[in-house]
Amino acid sequence: MASAGNASTSSKRSKTLLTSNETDTDGGSQEPIRFYGRRKGKPLKAGRLAFLDTLLPKLKIARPTRALDPRTLFEHKPRQIWLEIGFGGGEHLAAQAAANPDVGLIGSEVFLNGVAGALKEIDARGVTNARLYNEDVRFLVPHLPPASLDRIFLMFPDPWPKTRHAKRRFFGPENLPEFARLLVDGGELRVASDHPVYIRWCLQHGPVHPDFVWQVAGPHDWRERPADGFPTRYEQKAIEAGRPPVYMRFVRRPRATAV
Repeated sequence: MASAGNASTSSKRSKTLLTSNETDTDGGSQEPIRFYGRRKGKPLKAGRLAFLDTLLPKLKIARPTRALDPRTLFEHKPRQIWLEIGFGGGEHLAAQAAANPDVGLIGSEVFLNGVAGALKEIDARGVTNARLYNEDVRFLVPHLPPASLDRIFLMFPDPWPKTRHAKRRFFGPENLPEFARLLVDGGELRVASDHPVYIRWCLQHGPVHPDFVWQVAGPHDWRERPADGFPTRYEQKAIEAGRPPVYMRFVRRPRATAV
């Protein structure tokens, strides 16, 4: 899978290449995973550092080495399992978890400052149905069983607008088959972006993929946030800067039944 990242179009939030020689411990011989993104930003204040020491250990998902049923991560029996890849500051993740207490939310984010922000949001809302994976999501998803997720969110991921960086875009031909494997029939892949290059890229690959159907009946479907969606700080910055976001929903087609 291509590397994930939650970022806007501004150069201040552009990412630098980080290279690691880590390989998945359960996958045999693999090419080294390359990380594109920051691991840490400005120094964290004492309050957020405290969340990393006290709350994160209770919610953290350890890197799996074998098949992992995501439902076992939660004390309650979740009705559905949702995954947000690159949750940024965690506003959307915490809001969805608070609004859907019968759902198990898994959030993946490598940026330490974002993880600390999510923990603050989770604590403030009293959320108990969220779990965090603060490593590259590519070390997690191969261990999740087929049809184990009901919804996947990619909210304002790094657009990687340069053509030579296209393979770094998390939505695309490399990752769509894995999303299809993970989603139940009728499950949703939700993507939001304010960058025209990334939007065109999504519309180039999503609607033509054989496992997905783009849910669109008219302009309101991509101009308006879904009724059960929640804003993010990146969305607000885009709107304030005059870059209208586009919201896309792709539904997993039913799998072929064995004859």
